[in-house]
Amino acid sequence: MNGAQLEPPRALARALQVLASGCLLATAACFGTPTPLAPGLAGSVGWPHHGVQTDAVELPASGVGFSRYRSQGGHHWGQPELVLGILAAAERVHSECPGGPPLVVGDLSARYGGKIARHHSHRTGRDVDLLWYLATPAGEPVVSSSFVRLDGQRPAWLPRRGPVVLDSAREWALIKALLSSPYLEVQWLYASSSVEASVLAHARAIGDDPELIERAADALLEPADSLPHDDHLHLRIACSPQRSVAGCEGGGPAWSWLSAPPELVPGSDELEWLGEGPG
Repeated sequence: MNGAQLEPPRALARALQVLASGCLLATAACFGTPTPLAPGLAGSVGWPHHGVQTDAVELPASGVGFSRYRSQGGHHWGQPELVLGILAAAERVHSECPGGPPLVVGDLSARYGGKIARHHSHRTGRDVDLLWYLATPAGEPVVSSSFVRLDGQRPAWLPRRGPVVLDSAREWALIKALLSSPYLEVQWLYASSSVEASVLAHARAIGDDPELIERAADALLEPADSLPHDDHLHLRIACSPQRSVAGCEGGGPAWSWLSAPPELVPGSDELEWLGEGPG
């Protein structure tokens, strides 16, 4: 990835020190699982809802602009670019919107992938749940202490705090940071249609980059085959070209901002990388 040439934000060095060293997985009986007979499979292997991972990085319990929703438990592992992207985006929101509470990060994946409780996907280190940035109806930032369902019509009720609404300014700052990240490529941002409407309305109202707004409109989606995602933002990163040839599947739409897939050069057994951008 091009982002590997950049100076990582604070706290990333510590995260990179915990790269998993093993290439074999403890999970068995899964199609496509890396084995000595399939040494080319590594990283994010398989589909988000049916796969495993190697070489995962653990998200720290807290850092600049973020904290984990669950301080304990083993579901805080993801592919290095996902963890780097989360840390960098949280730090950027913290810098651009000072004085507010941290981004609260929910589950990623298990260290070696596979099925985890509460999730159908989150199996290959490419998914993470991000709780909403919240505020009072008067605009005062509020710590997001739980998964709060927002319907876009009236404030939600947060125990011991009272009515809360989406902090559209911080939420848009987060989405913008993710979509423009040098560390990752966004495949989907699962969110309810009401949240999408609120965030995009804010982006247009402040006159932000039309191209980035259009990209957000493409990536934001209320899924039809699962819960509406009205209580959190679900980020899924794409399979990079390198990861695609190492077993990553389920890339979804070939958005214009994603790196081009590899193609075989006619008359050659070598792969040729097409396009530019993070790989």
